[in-house]
Amino acid sequence: MSSDCSNLKVFLEQIGSYDSELVKTALTHPSFTSDNNLPYEQCYERLEFLGDAVLKLLASEYLYHKFPDYNEGKMSEIRSFIVSDETLSGIATKAGITEEIKVSHNDKTIKKLESVSACALEAIFGALYLSGKIKELKKFFDYNFSQLIEEIENKTLNPKAALQEYTQKNTKNLPVYKILKEAGASHKKIFEAGVFYQSQELGRGKGKTKKAAEQNAALEACKKLGIIEEHTDKNE
Repeated sequence: MSSDCSNLKVFLEQIGSYDSELVKTALTHPSFTSDNNLPYEQCYERLEFLGDAVLKLLASEYLYHKFPDYNEGKMSEIRSFIVSDETLSGIATKAGITEEIKVSHNDKTIKKLESVSACALEAIFGALYLSGKIKELKKFFDYNFSQLIEEIENKTLNPKAALQEYTQKNTKNLPVYKILKEAGASHKKIFEAGVFYQSQELGRGKGKTKKAAEQNAALEACKKLGIIEEHTDKNE
């Protein structure tokens, strides 16, 4: 199989044999089965349940090998971004999955919802997993998620860089960090830092070192500004 996994139709052609009925089900929204009096099993929800686990497994394995020095917390944080509706919806749209989803004739806008296209992508993973195509799914994952993971990793684990990039796009002014408080014994100090931009405080953070406190202040600022969104892994 070639390495072009950017489009679902091309990807399926490259795979060759798979359960086409399962893929058809993976692209069927519950509103479609309801409109047409079809059995519940013919909508994507059961496959989405399975595909969610398959996707998390592939993401976990990728992160485990990609970042051998990262602890569980760091890998979990990156994975939570990977499996968010926003991320999955973006991948689904680029791969041409969103436009293939069958929805109610009465409301065609359903497929534009991030949650719907994200579920359809997960369902595709479930369908192809049941078709015995785990190796092909790994290739699809690597092709479509690797660059995104690099970008996420840079932002989540280096929020100071992400914040600076954001401010530089708006003005030439850079964020300024100040140590606001120091507490504890000399060998157990806790620092509290604040980050300021254009004379306004954007965030505060604490840490055992000044650098850690500044990073946590930057992280809070990034979340407030929407540079980094707070995602919660559905099954964690």
